[in-house]
Amino acid sequence: MYLALAPKSNAAYNGINAALADIRDGNSGPVPPALRDAHYPGAKALGHGKDYVYSHDQPHGVNQAQYLPDSIKQARYYSPTTRGQEAELAKRYEALRRIIDGTE
Repeated sequence: MYLALAPKSNAAYNGINAALADIRDGNSGPVPPALRDAHYPGAKALGHGKDYVYSHDQPHGVNQAQYLPDSIKQARYYSPTTRGQEAELAKRYEALRRIIDGTE
């Protein structure tokens, strides 16, 4: 009964589908250098991992960073609803977006 009566959302599902569509359409672009694997010989010379910031060491557990490739850096795949707990999560999501985007 609890699950049947709980507020519903397909926001995460829609976000995954939108991200997959960008990949299928060839809009994904290369992985930013800071996020590339830097744990093998020669990776440092290629610039892999350069300027990587460990989010867990930051005050809010997140840092100002560009995680997406340039071609889709403005993409927002998750659009929370205003129903149930997701409405509260939306506030946290927007606060995190402002940190990541450097607009806070």
